[in-house]
Amino acid sequence: MKFVGEEGFKHENAKKIGVLICNLGTPDSYKAWDVGRFLKEFLSDARVVEVPKIIWWVILNLIILPLRSPKSAKLYRSIWTEHGSPLKVLSEKLINKLRERSGGAYEVELAMRYGKPSIESKLLKLKNNNCRELIVVPMFPQYSGTTTGSVFDEVTRVLSKWRWVPSLSFVNGYHDDKNYIQALKESMEAAVKKERPEKIIFTYHGIPKRNFDLGDPYHCYCQKTTRLVSEQLGLDEEKYMTTFQSRFGPAEWLKPYTSDTMKDLADKGIKNILTIAPAFSVDCLETIEEIDQENKDIFLEAGGEKFTYIPCLNDTDSHVNFLEKLIDKHYLLFTNK
Repeated sequence: MKFVGEEGFKHENAKKIGVLICNLGTPDSYKAWDVGRFLKEFLSDARVVEVPKIIWWVILNLIILPLRSPKSAKLYRSIWTEHGSPLKVLSEKLINKLRERSGGAYEVELAMRYGKPSIESKLLKLKNNNCRELIVVPMFPQYSGTTTGSVFDEVTRVLSKWRWVPSLSFVNGYHDDKNYIQALKESMEAAVKKERPEKIIFTYHGIPKRNFDLGDPYHCYCQKTTRLVSEQLGLDEEKYMTTFQSRFGPAEWLKPYTSDTMKDLADKGIKNILTIAPAFSVDCLETIEEIDQENKDIFLEAGGEKFTYIPCLNDTDSHVNFLEKLIDKHYLLFTNK
């Protein structure tokens, strides 16, 4: 095996600290071809779908992609902006603010687990900027093997090909970090006071129940985030609930399902709800289209009257403040030697 080495290395070159912020990813465009290529990379990840490879290859390529790609393309088109997908645009804005805050103390790059820019390309960029110590921050507050675990796999796959492996600090989650909880509280409190909802729904991206049964802690972490934020807001237990969205395929996923909950609440006479999606760091297809359009329609058509969606933390000052403090914790591990 040929390892990636150093060209023109000099010992006197000052070493730097690099920060890699990783989000899930997005298609290059809303065209069916680009969406299909993105879905293929995403759904081919063994961390995402734990089915024997040969069986899954047939199902994915002959059934799922031909049917799902055109449908997903229409959904992406409905949320696309003139600058690209919301997930990429908002992530880039967030990273630019982090760069400004860092004052050059460390190099900051944004990568996507699937699609562009790739984790490998951004790790190589940091390497070429003489970053000998790396901090990797997956943008998934609640750890799951399907998300954070997959980022770890890819980062270590890339580093395993390097001749000079850097020091690595990997953030595997922050579901109960006090600054993250505070940021969520700040994003909600004005709307809670103004809208006076009868029920607050904390909706999280789901995972198959089988993953939970086999030891994935994601469900517990989601519940804890909900509880901590609700305590900060001073909510009674009957005022809020945790649900799970974005299920895929016929298998049972974490319950209760968000879409079912929307109808159930309306059927019970609940007219005014507020919804937030803490598992998503920036708004994307699953929040803009699935929650604030599809699930909103389910609730209103079932008899609900007022549906309020709280946007993700996105590039807000409270989000930037939290991430800066999170990075600083790991930065100090390298600088206080």
